[in-house]
Amino acid sequence: MIKTIDITNFESAQEVFSIQIAAYKIEAAIIGSYDLPPLKETIETLQNCGESFFGYYSEERLYGVISINIDRHVIEVCRLVVHPNFFKKGVAQALLNFIENENKSKKLKVSTATKNTPAVNFYKKNRFQLVGEKIVSEHITLAFFEKNEKKLDR
Repeated sequence: MIKTIDITNFESAQEVFSIQIAAYKIEAAIIGSYDLPPLKETIETLQNCGESFFGYYSEERLYGVISINIDRHVIEVCRLVVHPNFFKKGVAQALLNFIENENKSKKLKVSTATKNTPAVNFYKKNRFQLVGEKIVSEHITLAFFEKNEKKLDR
């Protein structure tokens, strides 16, 4: 079940933070750099990020989280994280589907490290198009993806 998360609630933020750290440590190992901004966040910065959070729950346990920013007709997926114990179980897909189904007429944008092959493949599988890349540090290049539902569903 997918539910809205009140990130201003400390216990909820702690739960999200725990999953975020576990997931981004895996990404850091994949890309060969632990210099990822989400690994430098605190619970307080997470609570004040201004994003809307949604969680995938099973038996009241949080398995994964997606957060978004909405700017008129564009939705930016800011983070999509799944606890490593629940990788490859459809959690990320369910979270992305939820956002897409709730926002059918909006363009979706997301970025991930180019070396994060599992994430890159996930977005490509979901019909996101690579629209650019940007070197952000010596070890990290970001890939930017977009999906315009109106154009792709015709």
